[in-house]
Amino acid sequence: MKFSEIQKQIIDLIKRSNKILILPSSPIDGDSIGSALSIYTILKKLGKEVTVASSERIPDLLNFLPKTQVINPSLVSSKDFIITLDTRKIQVQEINTEAGENKLNIVITPKEGRISESDISFNEGQEEYELIITVDTADLKQLRKIYEDNMDMFHEVPVINIDHHISNEHYGKVNYVDIMSASTTELLLPLFEQMEEIFEEELIDEDVATLLLTGIITDTGSFQNSNTTPKAFAHAAQLIAYGARQQEIIQHIYKTKQLSQLKLWGRVLSKIQTDDKYKIVWSSVTQQDFKDTKSKEEETADIIDELMTNAPGAEVVLLLKEKSNGTISGSIRTTSTEVDASNIAEMFGGGGHSRAAGFVIKDGEFRKHEDEIMNKVRNYQKERLNIIESQEDDEEKPMIDVKKLLAQVKEAEKAVGSMPKPEEVEKFKKTEEESNLNLKVPKHESEYQTEDPKQEGAKKQEPSHEQIFKYRFED
Repeated sequence: MKFSEIQKQIIDLIKRSNKILILPSSPIDGDSIGSALSIYTILKKLGKEVTVASSERIPDLLNFLPKTQVINPSLVSSKDFIITLDTRKIQVQEINTEAGENKLNIVITPKEGRISESDISFNEGQEEYELIITVDTADLKQLRKIYEDNMDMFHEVPVINIDHHISNEHYGKVNYVDIMSASTTELLLPLFEQMEEIFEEELIDEDVATLLLTGIITDTGSFQNSNTTPKAFAHAAQLIAYGARQQEIIQHIYKTKQLSQLKLWGRVLSKIQTDDKYKIVWSSVTQQDFKDTKSKEEETADIIDELMTNAPGAEVVLLLKEKSNGTISGSIRTTSTEVDASNIAEMFGGGGHSRAAGFVIKDGEFRKHEDEIMNKVRNYQKERLNIIESQEDDEEKPMIDVKKLLAQVKEAEKAVGSMPKPEEVEKFKKTEEESNLNLKVPKHESEYQTEDPKQEGAKKQEPSHEQIFKYRFED
């Protein structure tokens, strides 16, 4: 089925639905949150009742994005019974429960004054969703607690599955899945433009464009990863034309590093292990590492990309992380098209792309699983490389210079410790060369003004070579 037909099916379902639930995958990253919040913004403009929910905490580095406060940590079920206390006059000091014979007392202690019956109301949970939209989610299990606690809902309510992972299980009533897209947000841009035409309303504003561009930038590693395509560049240019705040994204995600994060990086880099024979580089981060460096779990972002950059001889790069909820997460990157990261992740119940994938192990016995994981990865490489164990290992130059990496981290720590807060970064410099892409002007920017439009007599003229970058891509 053509994507244009799938887009029409999605729009038809949205037209017929009022209460819509949007679910990003876990853990939350720039693509999943950008996808979820951009859909939320679009649907609110269309007058829909929209809920976004995730049981995972939003990483601090993504809190700059618009509307992150609308994400709920849990769902209200129709099976729930809700007791509501009006706190406009009464402030709560403590809530306790007391179980007795055939009864349960809920004891609310106010900070001052007394609570009366008029301050309390009772309701049954009434959230009956008419449509569910999952984004950046290859498998419903990635929704974790929300899926585990509401499995029946996913059988009773139509699901729109929007994703770009090769491991996607096509579990939706409508599956809008394109493994050639660099990100899920890249898939959403043509969908939103189709919705603008059908609903005859301008839906893509600067916030929506920023959310969509965040997904493209983070999933391509700021256009450095192997999944970066000409279409990804074209869509990024198109979103900048819509008003996406590119430098705001770059500043928060790539140019703002906390001292605790740099210390954590130093800890992880100091634990790098290499296996030259099987072309593997890996490291790990434990809860003790987080405690010692006073860092957070999300501050491991980009470490695996740093390992890849500095290990050119490796084919498989792996980072294992011990999480506070007792699970172990693994991030896998591969440097060769002959090594499929998703195949490796599938050995541990995970999935992803051919060059980037991940998995989660619920039983958090870290040291035990670290050995098991690395043995399986070695066996994978042994079979692929046709290695015979009796062969003597050749003496090779180490794949990664750990001392050099640690020296770079130390220098960065010194710089962060002494450096004042950076001022606003210079605006993005537009390219001098004319693009060979078939670009056109967004509807709301059909003409360009080279003078201040507020000045009387300002003239409109054709765009210059610099302004051509603001045109948008026409599929």
